[in-house]
Amino acid sequence: MSQLDLNLIVLLVLLTCGIFSHNNAVTIAAAVLIVLKITPLSNLLPYVQTHGLNIGIIILTIGVLTPIASGKISGESILRSFLSWKSLLAIAIGVFVAWLGGRGVKLMSNQPDVVAGLLLGTVAGVAVLRGVPVGPLIAAGILSLLISTQ
Repeated sequence: MSQLDLNLIVLLVLLTCGIFSHNNAVTIAAAVLIVLKITPLSNLLPYVQTHGLNIGIIILTIGVLTPIASGKISGESILRSFLSWKSLLAIAIGVFVAWLGGRGVKLMSNQPDVVAGLLLGTVAGVAVLRGVPVGPLIAAGILSLLISTQ
């Protein structure tokens, strides 16, 4: 580690923002990455960088599907969702957002120079507007539409 590790400082700032905004997701993520960075576990960072997004999406999907597995959302309720205009609109928006997220992943892979801005914007939205830090993929998807790449 160099004398002044700017990346570590950024992680510490993100940790501080997470603490002051009472956002556990940002706080825990920054804390885990700081621990990985400053310990011998730093050799795990390439693995986390390569597979972390997919692992996170899997965990998020498990969380979203849990009400179906637990029975809180019944099979009948799922079938009725195809009869309500609100549910059909929700399905269409879900498809659109998933498509945007896919574009976002491609953009973030192909143009890593925009990742820092997307992350800063997402963290600001989480800290200031009490948002949820799932925004970078969707933000990247919207950005990809605006800058006409891919």
